[in-house]
Amino acid sequence: MQQCRMVEMRYKEVININDGCRLGYVGDVEIRLPEGHVTAIIVPGPCRFFGLFGRGEDYYIPWDCIKQIGDDIILIDKPFQRREPYRCSGKRGRCRF
Repeated sequence: MQQCRMVEMRYKEVININDGCRLGYVGDVEIRLPEGHVTAIIVPGPCRFFGLFGRGEDYYIPWDCIKQIGDDIILIDKPFQRREPYRCSGKRGRCRF
């Protein structure tokens, strides 16, 4: 089994094989604790108006949608959904790392 570190995943481009759309590069991963299972990858959304007005919504890609992880790209085979990035809050105890 091939191993991949998070640092290496940040340099891999995510491509949807349904429509050939290039989503961007991996920005974050979602991990279920305490098991340590990766449940999803998160790709930052596209820049708005040359980056002056921030970014669009993030792409949330469940791990079971990933078909192949190569040297340079990650292929996904399912329509993705966009999701707002996590915000750190004491009430929910969730934080984007």
